[in-house]
Formats: sequence, structure tokens, C-alpha cells
Amino acid sequence: MSLRSILVVVSYLFVLSLSAVAAPGIGSMFVASAAAQTAPAPSAAPASQESLPARAQALTAQARKTLDSLTARSASENVEDVQLADFKVQADELGGQLDGFLAETKQRQDQILARLTEIGEPPKEGQPPEAAVVTEERNRLTAERTELTAISSEVGQLAATSRALSAKITEQRRRLFSATILKHTDLSPAVFSDAASAFLAEVGAFGETLKSWLTFAWKFKTLSLLGAVVLSIGAALLFLAGGYRLFGRMVTRDLAMENPPYITRLSFAFWSLIIQTVSLSAFLLATFFFLSSFNVLRPDIAPIIASFLGMIWVVVFVARLGGLIFSPAHPHWRLIRLSNLGARRLYWLTMMMAIINSLDYWLAEISEVLNSPVALTITKSVVATVLIGTILILMSFMKPVLAEDKDPEAPGRPWPRGFPLLLRLAGAALILAVLSGYVGLARFGATQIVLTGAIVVTMYIGILSGRAVGKQGAFTKTAVGRYLANRYKLSEIALDQIGLGAGLSIYAVALAFGVPLILLTWGFQIQDIQTAAVRLFTQISIGSISISLIGILVGILLFAAGYFVTRFVQGWIDRNVMARSHVDTGVRNSVKTGIGYIGVAVAVIIGVSAAGIDLSSLALVASALSVGIGFGLQNIVSNFVSGLILLVERPFKVGDHVVTGTTEGIVKRISVRATEIETFRKQTIIVPNSDLINASVGNWTHKNRMQRSEIPVGVTYGSDPRKVMEILLDIALTTPNVLHNPEPHVDFIAFGASSLDFELRFHLADISDGIATRAAVRTEILRRFQEEGIEIPYPHQDVNISGTVFTVPARDRGTVTAGEAESAPAGEVAP
Repeated sequence: MSLRSILVVVSYLFVLSLSAVAAPGIGSMFVASAAAQTAPAPSAAPASQESLPARAQALTAQARKTLDSLTARSASENVEDVQLADFKVQADELGGQLDGFLAETKQRQDQILARLTEIGEPPKEGQPPEAAVVTEERNRLTAERTELTAISSEVGQLAATSRALSAKITEQRRRLFSATILKHTDLSPAVFSDAASAFLAEVGAFGETLKSWLTFAWKFKTLSLLGAVVLSIGAALLFLAGGYRLFGRMVTRDLAMENPPYITRLSFAFWSLIIQTVSLSAFLLATFFFLSSFNVLRPDIAPIIASFLGMIWVVVFVARLGGLIFSPAHPHWRLIRLSNLGARRLYWLTMMMAIINSLDYWLAEISEVLNSPVALTITKSVVATVLIGTILILMSFMKPVLAEDKDPEAPGRPWPRGFPLLLRLAGAALILAVLSGYVGLARFGATQIVLTGAIVVTMYIGILSGRAVGKQGAFTKTAVGRYLANRYKLSEIALDQIGLGAGLSIYAVALAFGVPLILLTWGFQIQDIQTAAVRLFTQISIGSISISLIGILVGILLFAAGYFVTRFVQGWIDRNVMARSHVDTGVRNSVKTGIGYIGVAVAVIIGVSAAGIDLSSLALVASALSVGIGFGLQNIVSNFVSGLILLVERPFKVGDHVVTGTTEGIVKRISVRATEIETFRKQTIIVPNSDLINASVGNWTHKNRMQRSEIPVGVTYGSDPRKVMEILLDIALTTPNVLHNPEPHVDFIAFGASSLDFELRFHLADISDGIATRAAVRTEILRRFQEEGIEIPYPHQDVNISGTVFTVPARDRGTVTAGEAESAPAGEVAP
């Protein structure tokens, strides 16, 4: 990977959201000398303007021309990987257009076949002739179908050719990458001697080139050069000032904090690195853009400037990352446990590797532009790779780990077991690859250690930061969490949920930042990432089903919109229609439930259709579900159907007082599977709907809430029955909540063993008033009987022992001993 590709990496950070449109243009802008003009992909005219045969003729002609051009240019000897990536994108786009046209043709053929089936076969011999218009239509459709079949065959062959060309380009890129990486070079003494003499010549040539360009720019492009410089400085100030204005807290350490929490250190490291990297990327892109737009850059100097800007980006990025991780000047903000001396040494050794690797690619770009001997480029890479390998080996002998007493000024301890061996193996592998003549492989490995390692570390910091933020209760301790809690009075549960979402968002940012950059450093072009992203979000094939992440997201949003619209309609109808009409509570609940089920069902259908899932493809799922119903889901389906019956028939409704089996209480909710009944002890009983349909259910409030209450009363045998009945009837008529119509009445029901038994019967308008009203009536009965001298007797028994009769109250029956009972003559103990 050259430094021009590194600057493409820089551009990715700034134009990620627009890469589908701008990426090829940016690549050609950075490498103008190498990019070739590509023919535009053919586009089919709308069906409303041209017929299918006419469009097919134009499409096939343009497709053949494009395929021939792409085949010829991809077979060129000097073709580069970035051009091949662009050719592959064009071949894939052409194949997609041809496949789309084939689908449209197939749809038209199906329509023709359906119409021919409706028309039927021509009349046979001896049958009545058909109308001329029918014969004419059949002939026309048959001719069109034959023509479309030929068109489909031709377009299908072109689509297959475009797919084959795309596969061929992919294989060609793989071979080119392998040849570049695994190319063997004979490192003889002559190579180094030639490089020494060529180096001096290159220094002179570079000086002359730079001097001539500056002279040219100053003499002929003075205003353009000054304008580009001023605008670049303005862009730098804008991004710098704007970054600190918007994200000042996130990119500035609070040095007053003596021992900042680990989550604070992680969040600061990740966000400050991302924000400053994006700002730097925007500034470097703006600088190159202004220089190119004002025609200040010559074709021979543009790649050198682009590579130099890429080198600045890599060095600043690694320096900032090392400063955040090792934090040589601020030990309390350090992310890993290192001694001060170890942190400083690791920081500078990491910086040296980044500078050496970046210089290698920049000097190689200069050699390519100036047509220097290959021996010089090889020698530069050998020196750079050996130096990086030596630095890795030196790192393995360090003792940077924080001492056990956690004093950063104390001498450190060795690396953890196994890590020094890993560093030595990496350094030795680079040096060994160089000495074996595989300079390209060693150079590639050194780049991955420096650049990919930095990106992976950044991603790891982001993942750790997201994990720390998403941990339960952690978000409430952050500055953002405290601000949200004070500003919006959010509870701890709400803040914890926001923290979980913030943690997942940080994961997404880390992956979106790191994965494409790693792919770019490993030789992928931005067109490859762009194509992969488009396919990932628009076309994922699972068997014969093709789904789209964007379609799924749209489906989810439409379902959510339908769900909220359903809830709004439910509430509006309940408040503005049924409430004003004084509709019964149970009816209101049934209507709301029905609207909810219908609305959710419609929202599901719309969401699934918008997600690109063919509902007819769910037939297999439906058949499997029917088999499951036959074997094990009978009860669920029975409950579901029973719930629908309860909602429609309404034998009871929400708020009714029901009795079923051993359960008695108030109906709180009726769903399609079960009904919730709340007992008077506030226990919720979940009763399956099928049990309520198949069993007897008592409903105290089915037609109305009126209830008849009975209060039995017993008085002594010496009491006047008429007076007792008058007193009871008077009490009922004077008690609140007792209805006068139906009128209360008293029945003399029996001669009891110890009392005259009466029963007071009265009606209440609301069953919920029964307990309180009956308690009030009983209290009043007791008071009036005491005033009138009417006694309520205790039950008693007469016991005859040896001719003596004792009256034993019921509460004292246990005082008769067993011996006394046994001594009594037979037949003399009577109740």
C-alpha cells in the first residue's frame, strides 16, 4: 500500500457518507496521472418512453461496447489495482442493469402468457370462428413473446459475460496483489552500490523538481497559490476552532482531576482521537482540494504532495494515539499500567516506527515520480524494514510495566510472559523476510504492524469505552448522565437504558471507523468497500430469499409508525367517541382491543412488505405452523379463538364481578389468550380463555350491577315476631344505598332450635356497596334490638343427668366431661 492509498484512507474519514458518489472522483484526484477515463455504464430508458425491444436493442449495444472496453483496458500490462477496482464496479453495475432488464422482460412474458391463457387456443376445425380482434390480439402477443424470448437469451448472455468479467478482474487483482507482496528480489552488493549513487542523483532531481514547481507556481500561479494557502490556513483554523468549540470537553484533559475514573480516561481517549483525526483529515483534504482546484499542482508534483499529506496524517494519528495510551506527561491519565520511564520510551519508539514507515512510502513515491532506479526503492524499503524490526526487538527487552507498589517513578517490571517473545518473533520475521529477498512482504508486514496496529488499538479502546459506558449504573456517573438527570429529571432506570444505547453506539462508531480503514490498509480499494457496503445494506441472499438491511430498517420504522398510529386511533376513539357517548366500559375495552389487533396486523403486513420479504414465501412457515398446531398447539389456538369469542360475544367484560370454579373477582383484562381476574385480596388470576368458554361462569354484573342482599336474624322465643319484622323493615328503609324499589321485605322463615329465625332482604344499586351496606344494617339491628329489649339468643342444649336437667350454652359444651357423659343413662342425653 502506497502513501497515496494512505491519503485515500484519510479521505474515507471525511467522505464516508458520500463515498458512493465521491469516492471514484477523489481517487482520480489524488492519482490523476494513473487514473483512466472510464466509459459510463449504460442506462435503460424508462418503459414509458420506449418499448422493450427498442430498449433492449440500445441496452445490448451499449453493454457490448462497455464490456469490450473494460476487457481491453483490464488486460493492459500497466493497469493498476485502483483501476481494476473501478473496472469491477462498472462490470457489476452493468450486470445489475442487465439482470434488472431480464426481470422486467420476464414479468412482461408472464403477463403475455396469462393473457394468452385467458384468450385460449384458436378454434379447431369444425368449431365456430372467433372474432377477428381476438385472433389479431393472439397473433400479436405470440409474436411479442417470441421476440422477448430472443431478447432474454441475448441479454442473459451479456449478463453472464459481465459476471465472468467481474470474476476475472477479481482474480487478476488477487494475482497482482500476490505478485507485489511475494515478489523476490536478489539483494546483491551491486544493488546497494547502485542505490548509493542513485540516491544522490534523486536528491538533486527532487530538489530541481520542487524548485521548478515553486518557481512555476510563484510566477504563473501567484494568486492561485496564495488563495490556496490562505484557504487552507482558514480551513485549519475553522476545523481547529470548530472542533474545540463543539467538542472542547471531549478533547481536553481536566488536569485538576487527580485520579480520573477509568471510564473517563477511556471515553476521553476514544472521542478525542476520533474527533481530532476527523478534523485533521478534513484539513488535509481541504488543502489538497484547494491546491488542485486552483491548478497549482502539476501532474509530476501532485502524487508527491498527496503522499506527503498522507505521511502527516499517519504520523499525527500514531503520535496522538501513543500520547493518549502512554500519556508520558500525565501518569494519572494513562490507560495502561506503565512506569513513567517505560511510557516515555514506548511512546518515542512507536513514533520512530511510524515516521520510518511513512518516510519509506513517501520516498518510494518520490522515486516512482522521478523514475529512479528500482534498486534505490528496494534499498529504502530494506533499511526501513530492518529499522522497524530492530525497534520491535528492542521493545521486547524493556521493563515498562508499573511496579508492584504502583509508584510510576520506580523502575518497572518486565513484560507479561509471552509478550517479549511475540515482539522478538515479529521483529525477526521482518528482518528475515528482508534478508531472504521478500522486501515487499516485509514492507507490507511493517505497515500492518504500524498502521493496522494503531487502528486495532483505537477500535479496542472504543470497545472498552462502550463496554464501560454500557455497564449497569456507569452512565449515571458520567458528566453526560448527570446533565441529563438534572436537565430532564430522568430516573436511574432511564439513564441506564440510555447508557446501554450509548455503549452500543460507541461500538458502532468504533467498527465504522476501524473496519474500513483496516481493509484499506490490507490492499482493498475504496470501491470494494463501497460495493460491499451497498450489497450489505441492500441485498443479502438467504437461499432464494433476498433481503435488505435498509429495507428491514424501513420496515421496522413503518411498523413502529403503524403501531403508534394504532395507539393514537385507539385513544382518540375511546376519548372522543365512546366516552362522549357514555359507552359501557366493557364495550370500550372490546373496541379498543379489536382496533389494536387490526392495526398491529396491518402494521406487520406493511412492515414485512417494505422489508422486501415476499409474503407468499411464508407459506412454508404457515404449513409448518399448521403441523405444529395439529401436534402441540391445540390449546394455544383454542385459547386464541376463545378470546376472540369473548371479545365479540361479551358474556362478561372488563370490570365485571365473575365467579368461575374456585375463582371470584373483578375482570381486569381480556386478551386473545387469557383473561386476568383480580380477587378481592388483590391476587391476579390468569385464566385461559378456553376454560371460561367451556365451563360455567357466574357474572354478578352481566346485565346491571344491582344485587339482592340477605341478612338472617334470630331472636328468643319470647319476642314479638311482628315487632321484630317492623324494626328490621324500618332499618332497611332508613339505610343509605338500600333501594326502595324493589321494596325491602322481611320473612319469618323458621322455628330454630334456640331462636325464631327471620331474614331481611333488600336490593342495592351497586354490588360494590354490598359489604359496607350489610355491615351498616347489622350494626343498626344490634343497636335497635338492645333499645327494644329484644334478645338474640345463643344456641343451647338440655343435658339430663340422673334426672337433673342442665342447660349448657353452646360456648360451654366442652365443659361436660367424658366421664359425666358415660355415666348418664342411655337415652337421657338429648340435644
